[in-house]
Amino acid sequence: MLRWSWNFVSALVCFCLAAALAGCQSTPLPKINLAEPGWTVRQGQAIWRAGTGIPDMAGDLLVATNTNGRTLIQFTKTPFPMIVAQATTNAWQIESPTQNKRHTGRGAPPDSLIWFQLARALAGSSPAPNWAWRNSPGHWWLINMANGESLEGYVYP
Repeated sequence: MLRWSWNFVSALVCFCLAAALAGCQSTPLPKINLAEPGWTVRQGQAIWRAGTGIPDMAGDLLVATNTNGRTLIQFTKTPFPMIVAQATTNAWQIESPTQNKRHTGRGAPPDSLIWFQLARALAGSSPAPNWAWRNSPGHWWLINMANGESLEGYVYP
């Protein structure tokens, strides 16, 4: 009887743990249609440095925001999308299609992700702590003071 109880409790604990871990993962956000009403789309060029001592990467940049709170940021090294980040009012997702990686979460995106900091800064809000933002007509620059990751470029409305 004691052995059966222990096996039952072990199985129950494993099941609860598996259910909790599965519940922490978010499903991918739905595709965005920029032709729908409410989108403001900015396109331009950017130079991304993923950190100190890492070579720069130049590419095309698209930053789109919607009046409903959705955001899309895409950094492309033609013809490949390198980064695709999107957020809603209660979830976020960032993908690196060339590496076949996707990270998702609930709530606001982490402050450490430069792509969401860029969208925030371009919308006129201050970036999170540890970020420096400079904006002049036709040119902007964003850097994470903690790790040296930076973006520099321009976008056209």
